[in-house]
Parts: sequence; C-alpha cells; structure tokens
Amino acid sequence: MADVALQSKQFLSDKVERFTESVIREMTRQAVLHNAVNLAQGFPDFPAPAEIKQAAADAVAADVNQYAITWGAKNLRNAIARQMQQWQGIPVDPETQITVCCGSTEAMISTLLAVCNKGDEVVIFEPFYENYGPDAILSGAKPVFVKLRPPTTPDGEWAFDPDELRAAFHHQTKAIILNTPNNPTGKVFTQTELELIRDLCLEFNVLAITDEIYEHILFDGTRHISIASLEGMNQRTVTINGLSKSYSVTGWRVGWAVGPAAITNAIRKVHDFLTVGAPAPLQEAGAVALGLPPTYYRGLADGYCARRDRLIPALTQAGFRCFRPRGAYYVMTDISAFGFQDDVAFTRYLVKEIGVAAVPGSSFYNDSRDGGKQVRFAFCKRDVTLDEAANRLRKLRER
Repeated sequence: MADVALQSKQFLSDKVERFTESVIREMTRQAVLHNAVNLAQGFPDFPAPAEIKQAAADAVAADVNQYAITWGAKNLRNAIARQMQQWQGIPVDPETQITVCCGSTEAMISTLLAVCNKGDEVVIFEPFYENYGPDAILSGAKPVFVKLRPPTTPDGEWAFDPDELRAAFHHQTKAIILNTPNNPTGKVFTQTELELIRDLCLEFNVLAITDEIYEHILFDGTRHISIASLEGMNQRTVTINGLSKSYSVTGWRVGWAVGPAAITNAIRKVHDFLTVGAPAPLQEAGAVALGLPPTYYRGLADGYCARRDRLIPALTQAGFRCFRPRGAYYVMTDISAFGFQDDVAFTRYLVKEIGVAAVPGSSFYNDSRDGGKQVRFAFCKRDVTLDEAANRLRKLRER
C-alpha cells in the first residue's frame, strides 16, 4: 500500500502540497457529525428575501434555463453598474468592465489567474479568508503576508503597521488583496488606511483586488469605502462582490469582478474556460436583488447588529475574550482562559463535548502558531440558534 501511495503522489501538482482542504467546510461536516450548533461556516439559517426567491422561480418558469452570455446576463451587469455608481460613485461600463462568475470565490481565482505570472508576489493581510493564500499559489504567485494585530481594548480596532506594509511592497509585487469589511476579523478599513494602501499601489505600480462581499453589513455608524473610488485607483482596482451575503443566498454562487476593460478582458478569458458561466435564472434574480430599496439594506445591517449583540455577551460569559466586529457577521475571540494547548484541540472539544462548532483561528494565518489562541464564530443565524449555542456554551464555565 505504501508503494501505491508513493506512486500516486508522483502524479500530483506541487501546488496542492502547499495548502490543505478548507478548515471552515470541515467544521461544518464536524457539526453535522456531532449534531452541534454550526457557528463555523458563514451561511444564514433563515430564509432569503421572498422577492428574490420568487424572481428566481419566475426565471426558471420562463425558461431562462440555458447559458447566459458568458461574462454575465445583461440585466445583472446593468444592475451592478447602476449600483456601483449609486453606492460608491464609481462609473462602470457594463459591457466592458464586468464579469459575472460562479460566486465571488471564482471571481477571485479568475482575477488572480488573469493577472499573475510565476514569480509575482501578492500582498495579503492576515488573518485572511482562507481561500486567498491557496488562490495566490494556484495562480503561480507567492503570497506575502502582513499582520492585522488584534485590539488591546474591548472596543479597539484590528490594525496593521504601516512600515510593515510598505516593506511588503517592491518591484515583484503584482497585487494586494483587500477584504473590507473583513472576514474573519470584522474590521472595516478606514479612509486613512485605504489612502495609505492607495499611495503604495501608485508608488509601486500594484493592482488592488478588493473583496467587498460584506459591504452592506456594517455596525456602529461605520462606512464602507471602495478603494476604486479613491483618486488614482479606478484603473488599478478589481472590485469583487456577489449575492451571497447581502441577500442570504450563499448556495446560489453568483458573484462578479469589476475592473478596467483590459483587465476585465483577461478575467473573462479565464472565467470562460473555468466555468463558462454562472446560473442563468439566478442571474436574473440577482438583478431584482440589486434593485431592493434602501430600507432593505438598513434592515439587513440592523438585524446583524442585533445578532452580534446577542452572541457576544454569551461568549463573554462563557469565558471568551471577544474582539468586537464593525462589519461582516463574524466575531474573533481569544481562548487563552480555557487552558487548551491550541485552537484546533479546543474546537475539537467544543464541537464534540459542548455541541458548538467554530473555526480554529490558525486556519486564517500563514503560520498556524499566530492564530493558536483564537477562534471565530459566525452569527448569521436565527435567534433560536444563537440562544441554543449560548445555552450549550454555559457548560464551558462549569468546566
């Protein structure tokens, strides 16, 4: 058997040896196995808006069931362009600047494959959404990590050292990946921080690839700013977004990349041969979703704020030190008080013995030791789900 395994290994790409399977998705499997409350993977357990579900059903009934235009249905591309102008003041040509993909996940890898060459470097803030590092590797680039350090006070902010960020930029730097609002930290990058990143991109001729999937999930008066809206960045930014988080349809897999025409043309080539196109009826429903009124987005943010403020006290009472998020729907926590050797052992105990699934913080870092005392919880759940989790977490105090 050892010889067979060795023989099989010779057929594998060196790239896949440099990263693991998704820890987040593994924790969902563990939650199902142990009948645990799943606060690991970031998907809602409540219904999507009725209007967009009906729009999807109507599109299927109207036989919108064949391929859409490869780079996206016209109705959806028009809606994306309209909303980027309305929300961020960014002018977009829907015919030459938008590629609709199978989720923002595909939009990210299509973008990196379209712009990166072997030897290029991609700057990534850590902790990072776990796809970014492998995406850079798959595109042939080298990921270079810059730390976001956790706040030292309950209401503080995750922050990076400007000197460390500058040191990550040089002549081999092709792009920087920016996720704001941020998963897993909930950080929302400020105007000052974005201007610093902008200045480095201009100085070193670097592309910004920005994941803005949580743009409408904001708390405490925080404002989302697209870096493409800053002076000098419109022609050197690819903005990635999608339906999943703002409309509670993570399973639809409809996302998009918006960028300068020349870069978009390259992204479209990659996208075409990766997936051909995103689901046609769901793209039509996406155009309806993007037309929802401002009251919808206020209600979305308010609902998630209430969920955040429901979960954090329960976590605190259970013994976690919480880092209060300003956006997205996750809360990072410090687990030092529980005395476990590392975060992986703790999350195994949590899912098997306590009945709550979370994500070990090390999965969001290049060096797993950096996240060894952190765990992420998702609060995109119904009140009854969060309350059941809180009830189970009380057993940690007894321990």
